[in-house]
Amino acid sequence: MSQITLYLDDATQALVEQAAQANGMSKSRWVAEIIRKYAAQEWPKDCLELAGRFADFPLREDSPVTAPADVPRLGF
Repeated sequence: MSQITLYLDDATQALVEQAAQANGMSKSRWVAEIIRKYAAQEWPKDCLELAGRFADFPLREDSPVTAPADVPRLGF
């Protein structure tokens, strides 16, 4: 397991300590969880569970193929 050194101001250090204690875990574990959460390259589970939940949501495949007419441009 690798180690990392973080330099935190007093206010941020206090936030880390409070959050770790509130979640019942060590500061190291809490920071690791936050890094995994925000550095992940995938959609959050809550977001994925919304897929297909909105029956009236227009999908691209259901849209008309023709593009809307262009509007006249103003000259300079």
